[in-house]
Amino acid sequence: MTEHPQQDHHRPTGLGMPVSRKSFLRASMTAGLAVAGAGAMTALGPATPASAAPSVQKIKVIAGTGTAPVYGVGATDLGIPARCPDGRNLYIFGDTFADRFGGANWRSPVGLYSPSSSGNPIFFNGAVGGPTARQLWDYPHDSYFATVIPSDIITIGSTMYLQAIVNGPTFGQVRWTEIWKSTDSGENWTHTGVKFDGTQDGGRFQLITWALGPDDFVYLYGTGFQRDKGLILCRVQRDSLENKAAYQPWGYQGGWGWGKPATEVLGGKFGEMCLRRYGSKYVLTWFNAGAYRMDAMVLNSPIDNLVTTTKTTLIQGGSWGAEDNTHVAQLYGGYQVPGGSISNFDLIVSQWNTTAGADNTPYQAMQFRVSGLA
Repeated sequence: MTEHPQQDHHRPTGLGMPVSRKSFLRASMTAGLAVAGAGAMTALGPATPASAAPSVQKIKVIAGTGTAPVYGVGATDLGIPARCPDGRNLYIFGDTFADRFGGANWRSPVGLYSPSSSGNPIFFNGAVGGPTARQLWDYPHDSYFATVIPSDIITIGSTMYLQAIVNGPTFGQVRWTEIWKSTDSGENWTHTGVKFDGTQDGGRFQLITWALGPDDFVYLYGTGFQRDKGLILCRVQRDSLENKAAYQPWGYQGGWGWGKPATEVLGGKFGEMCLRRYGSKYVLTWFNAGAYRMDAMVLNSPIDNLVTTTKTTLIQGGSWGAEDNTHVAQLYGGYQVPGGSISNFDLIVSQWNTTAGADNTPYQAMQFRVSGLA
């Protein structure tokens, strides 16, 4: 069973989402276009020269307004994938509606199952909750809980952990973040008791991504949910994810070290992120909100000097009506699909049209293939 009985919460069509969310995403696009148009460099550096750029190809819309509804999911975003203990892939989506953004049966987060791995077109053959994907745990979308947004998911042995961002009273105002767990491949979720205040580390431990290292530590990069902050780093032993006191920040105080006050390891304006390990190396992908693009770094270790590490642009933000494989209008997200390699992996990219007269369409998650990242 979930921690609370699960119920569907229907939002009256006329109310929709808090307007602050639309403004939030539109502001990121506008600022990014201004930077790109001016040819300016951010703290993250310029895009990799075209000669060194990997090949990127759009495969399909996996969920949302650009494809037929499945399991009660007609409009959605994010789609953070993880390999379940039972071998399937579970995709965790954010604000989800039965028909259109702001429409019926508002839920977040929800989960869809897929048997396909990176390198294959993604399709779904099940949902958490049965024929209609249900909200993973029960809470009302009201004046206190505006919504709860998934941040990242990781599988450690037979347990899946999901970090979530509690927004309220409006989108972008983070009350706290919390970690939930599932011991049955995502069908049911219980609270671990771990909560982090939204103000922790200067608001830089709200949106996180994590990966298990070969030393049995889980490494976490954190940033703010408002797309206006740089990165911090911390670690926790794999068996101590449910012990808040065991999380060790990486900081500079007379030298770099664990357990020191968290120090920003890379400046910039970070949005959604995804850190994954491939053998002895890691790949970090993220929405570079300051430059309106999707970037990537290949790391030997999470404690690499990120300032000097090469940043490779995968997809540029673009304008509506002028999109192609490497230019996407109002893009965000950027999550790596299990089963790939550094040189060939799939990426889940979200898109939401908030321009005037667009009726919030498209609002969807898409599959892209990235080949040749060095």
